[in-house]
Amino acid sequence: MEGFLVERAQALPNLELRWKHQVTGLAQDADGVTLTIDTPDGAYALRARYVVAADGSRSPVRRMMGLETHGQTFKDRFLIADVRMKADFPNERWFWFDPPFHPNQSVLLHHQPDNVWRIDFQLGWDADPVAEKQPERVLPRVRALLGDDVDFELEWVSIYTFSCERMDRFRHGRVLFAGDAAHRVSPFGARGANSGLQDAENLAWKLRMVLDGEAPDALLDTYASERELAADENIRHSTHSTDFITPKSPASRLFRDAVLRLAKHYAFARTLVNSGRLSTPTVLEGSPLLTPDDAPFAGPLVPGAVAPDAPAHDREGRDGWLLSRLGDRFVVLRFCAAGEHVDALPLPLPLPMLAVFPSGGIGPVAPGVTALEDVDGLAAQRYDARPGTTYLIRPDQHVCARWRRADADKLAAALQRATGRIAATPPTRAPLTA
Repeated sequence: MEGFLVERAQALPNLELRWKHQVTGLAQDADGVTLTIDTPDGAYALRARYVVAADGSRSPVRRMMGLETHGQTFKDRFLIADVRMKADFPNERWFWFDPPFHPNQSVLLHHQPDNVWRIDFQLGWDADPVAEKQPERVLPRVRALLGDDVDFELEWVSIYTFSCERMDRFRHGRVLFAGDAAHRVSPFGARGANSGLQDAENLAWKLRMVLDGEAPDALLDTYASERELAADENIRHSTHSTDFITPKSPASRLFRDAVLRLAKHYAFARTLVNSGRLSTPTVLEGSPLLTPDDAPFAGPLVPGAVAPDAPAHDREGRDGWLLSRLGDRFVVLRFCAAGEHVDALPLPLPLPMLAVFPSGGIGPVAPGVTALEDVDGLAAQRYDARPGTTYLIRPDQHVCARWRRADADKLAAALQRATGRIAATPPTRAPLTA
């Protein structure tokens, strides 16, 4: 992943990578932040309006500021063994609970690129991390799983523990924390890297609007409140997964074992098997940036949720998907009747509009409006849309407002709210200590 990130960073005109540079000091005032940076050629000071601390779970910036994370460290150890082999296993994640080849513990196997398979063995808190990394301890565990007739090569071995914790607040003045620097979860469910990317998506558009003078500084407060909500949700799911995979109390083990026994015979019990609920975007319930509905809508989509995708062809009939057409700015999504003429709406900020027509019914649109065809009717279904239904979508693709009938005044007011220009107090949340 790092290689792809470097390639993309080098292609961006306003981003500079400075190798062998280490931040060793930080001071902030009302106007900005001054960083002290050490390099092989000496130290220098760098002035910035804001600093995003995305410097990992041990975050030097967090430590410089005397800040901490709070939560729960799980007393267990896990062995990762990456093995290279040619295997005909399906490309899916396999979980074993209390298998005969590794009794009273769990084991995970999943495929990685280049014929590498990652095997994750639960070891228990009392395991010696130095001894367990030795080949004479690792190889018998792997052979017990794969069998003696499978040829493999040991690529990499590591021992890890994990925590579920977060900072009390993700914003401290002009320093904003993101990714593992702000929150940590167990590896079950792929919530660590995914939530870091979601942090970046949430923060990037807000920071850009503030720097460009299109939104007040207070908009950045909503980065903290929205992503703290998401961190609590991820910690809750991660903790529940950990309790199922590695039960630490008699009650938890009794529940886990009963579910596994029932799952062999009953479909309802299979939904209770929790080997790590995969990461999904958080519904930003309670965000001050959302405009409440003024008409009833059916279905699971609500303001604050991520906009659902659907096939959408352009006027020339080219295949595509709705979300890929949204871009990286606020966008108006309007559902139209077949053949309807669609005009642009006068707004304080120029917003692109996507006009979604039923299959075979694309009508004329004004300049600045993009016509799309809902070829399978899935967009209308997933948005509970009828002609005139209108959505305002944020740059991070969360729904911030919707109406059965919208006009320029409604859209302008919702845009003011979504960019922090209508004052609102974000909800206060204490860190989760599950």
